[in-house]
Amino acid sequence: MKSDYMYSVGVVYITFPMPPKSANLSRLEPLAQAVLDPLATHHGASLADLYDPYLMPPNLRRAHRVLDRAVGRLYRRTGFASERERVEHLFALYEKMRTPLSAAAAVRRHRIHGGKKLAQ
Repeated sequence: MKSDYMYSVGVVYITFPMPPKSANLSRLEPLAQAVLDPLATHHGASLADLYDPYLMPPNLRRAHRVLDRAVGRLYRRTGFASERERVEHLFALYEKMRTPLSAAAAVRRHRIHGGKKLAQ
């Protein structure tokens, strides 16, 4: 494998905590389209050009801000005041997701090895 990024079912999986099942994800569709629309108006521009922090078109930046706020409100009614707050919240959700999986794996190991204590 080269050092380029590669995405495939066998190599990458998503562990991103999804919003609660009660969240209305359909509200995001028009906001996501509002991000795609400005991209279509800049023919020939690369994503590197469009997402350069100094050169990003204002309409694209605005569309992303609106989408980011809406996604944040799916996780918490008030959204997030900072990127750090968002990341801390997502990691806390990830830990909640991971804990039951770790417990289930321990039970499986215990059953497979007949209750014998394994060297660690």
